[in-house]
Amino acid sequence: MKRFLLSLTLITLIGTSAVQTRADAAAPPKPSIEDRLADLEAYVTNGSRQTNAATALATSPGPGHNAWQMASAALVLFMTLPGLALFYGGLVRRKNVLSVLAQCLGITGLVTILWWLCGYSIAFHSGKPFFGGLQWSFLNGVDSSPNTDYGGWVSHNVFAMYQLMFAIITPALIVGAIAERMKFGAIIAFMTLWMFIVYFPLAHMIWGVDGLMNGVGNAAAKIKAIDFAGGTVVHMSSGWSALILCLILGKRLGFGKEPMPPHNLVLCMVGTGMLWVGWYGFNAGSAVAADVIAANAFTTTTLATAVASFVWPTAEWLIKGKPSVLGFCSGAVAGLVVITPACGFVTAGGAVVIGIAAGLVPFFFCFKVKSWFGYDDALDTFGVHAVGGTMGAFLTGALARNAANGNLANNLKDYVKDTVFQPLVLEQLKAISVTLVLAVVGTTVIAFVVKAVLGLRPSEDVELSGLDLAEHGEEGYHAEGFASAHSALASEALEPAQVKLSAISRKPAVT
Repeated sequence: MKRFLLSLTLITLIGTSAVQTRADAAAPPKPSIEDRLADLEAYVTNGSRQTNAATALATSPGPGHNAWQMASAALVLFMTLPGLALFYGGLVRRKNVLSVLAQCLGITGLVTILWWLCGYSIAFHSGKPFFGGLQWSFLNGVDSSPNTDYGGWVSHNVFAMYQLMFAIITPALIVGAIAERMKFGAIIAFMTLWMFIVYFPLAHMIWGVDGLMNGVGNAAAKIKAIDFAGGTVVHMSSGWSALILCLILGKRLGFGKEPMPPHNLVLCMVGTGMLWVGWYGFNAGSAVAADVIAANAFTTTTLATAVASFVWPTAEWLIKGKPSVLGFCSGAVAGLVVITPACGFVTAGGAVVIGIAAGLVPFFFCFKVKSWFGYDDALDTFGVHAVGGTMGAFLTGALARNAANGNLANNLKDYVKDTVFQPLVLEQLKAISVTLVLAVVGTTVIAFVVKAVLGLRPSEDVELSGLDLAEHGEEGYHAEGFASAHSALASEALEPAQVKLSAISRKPAVT
């Protein structure tokens, strides 16, 4: 018995030792001081983090970079709600102001659902050069640990939400060209198909880790193009799609025969200011870190926007005799659009050149080209976003400099030569062509499908009376409220005169 117990004890000790040995072998060793210091240095400089599994910080986001990315995401949403909504809302006629607000809100909810469903996965998961896989559908696997393909120090779910805000504002921009004359149901159907056919594939091609045109992030990219924050993905795609859709839809009733001025330029100005502020999240946030590249994007965005907002109304002043508030607003938005693809790749001097071009070329298209051809781009989405986005993509190729972004020296060292006619220009023209074809062909097909199934336009009676009441059962402004206010003001104005007349009537007659 003693021998049996001794043997059992010995076997138990050996087994326990073996299990402990296996457990010790499975557990990663504790990170060394050198590992910790290397991670800390990489965090401060936004460098490549440690890939050694022994590093304690290997799956932890950097709090500063994460905070900036969350703030940037909020700023980009601020661009759509309320920035774009107020900017567009002020430019339409009073009877259609709520329709624009409803379209912006409706697109925000719709795109968020599609993004969660599979849109994010199609746009950013690795897969094919034209679109990603579906492994991140329903945001499965998209947690708070960083995905180092897109940002070593930012949580994957934060990055996904940041990119969602881009996906929201892009189709919302299209609303400007077809304002006041498209049914809400048709808009929702069109935008659903447009996201799958145009936006998600294009976002993957430009920004996906194995995208066809991701020149910075994909060494195997067939087209070595660059787009820092959305010149092709956002502005070209929405702007050219807006032109095609407004041509298929037709002109507003009375267009060219009766005046259709903005109903509230104060709202337009407020919306412009919100867009400008929010755009810092759009551009500087695209660095996916609070680093030197974000700082450069912040600077170039400010310079180009301010210059364009001054140049556009100055051109108006010279040609029309007066600088308009709408000109200041349009110039600011044009500057923001044109600098978007370039902001993280150009120097301050390049930003000023872009600002001047942004103040002149879109102005010419909105002022002259639109009247020459007679298309009804209601709020100048094509003139600003398509023309500006295309020009911005081209100028990015000409003005990108290694001094502004050291990442250009990696996969693009043979394309960026710090000259105007550098090889990158040709790659940008290729990306412009692909974007143009995808937007034009995709929009044409989608528009005719929706037209055949649902119809695009409301009845003439609805369009004449305004979309607010017919489509949403509400009014932005109540006529009786204006009448009451007018009567009250009139009474206040007349009251002193009536008192004076009464006093005069009580005076004795002069004989």
